[in-house]
Amino acid sequence: MAYAPAYEMQVKHRDALVEARQRGAGDEPMRLLLVEHEPVITVSRRPGADRHLIASPAELNRLGIEVCETDRGGDITYHGPGQIVAYPILDLQRLDLGVAAYMRLLEGIIIRTLARFEIEAKRDPGATGVWVDDPAAGTGGRPVAAKIAALGIRVSRWITMHGLALNVATNLDHFRAIVPCGLVGRPVTSMRRLLGEAAPTMDEARAAMVEEFLAAVNGR
Repeated sequence: MAYAPAYEMQVKHRDALVEARQRGAGDEPMRLLLVEHEPVITVSRRPGADRHLIASPAELNRLGIEVCETDRGGDITYHGPGQIVAYPILDLQRLDLGVAAYMRLLEGIIIRTLARFEIEAKRDPGATGVWVDDPAAGTGGRPVAAKIAALGIRVSRWITMHGLALNVATNLDHFRAIVPCGLVGRPVTSMRRLLGEAAPTMDEARAAMVEEFLAAVNGR
């Protein structure tokens, strides 16, 4: 799906949750939207974020990558086939979660999803997202921390939009068009690069992520 219609779908579901709260429908189901985007670079409204787009218009056209402004937090990122993008539309008041705790919840979901496939992932106190040690991203065979999942959210009236992107079998070359998340010198990786032929299919990774989402949210 292209980015714009997916955004419109998020707004529709967010508005439904807001309206349900206003009429006192406390049992209105929350939502989790999962999508693979057509190749797109999303740029937040953070000052200077657009400077982290380094590919020329001609190069973007050759690669078939669209550029869209977004109202989420964060900086700049890439979405494309082989990447699970999750848009949770959740009522943080019902979950009794603040914004920082919600971000940690999302990171924990990704970490536990990756653990199911024997990938040890971690948080970085200085950079939002989920990271893994990737030998292919280092030099001399020494692994370096590479980002495998990016997070960026928007919260309006305590209803969440946007969310996370997990690289399963993403075309990592497309990240060369940007400075991912505005972090200079921080590489990105994928489950496919880490596991090779043992990497899960998109369906397998999606199913694992959904189970972890349900466990995390229903356990609140």
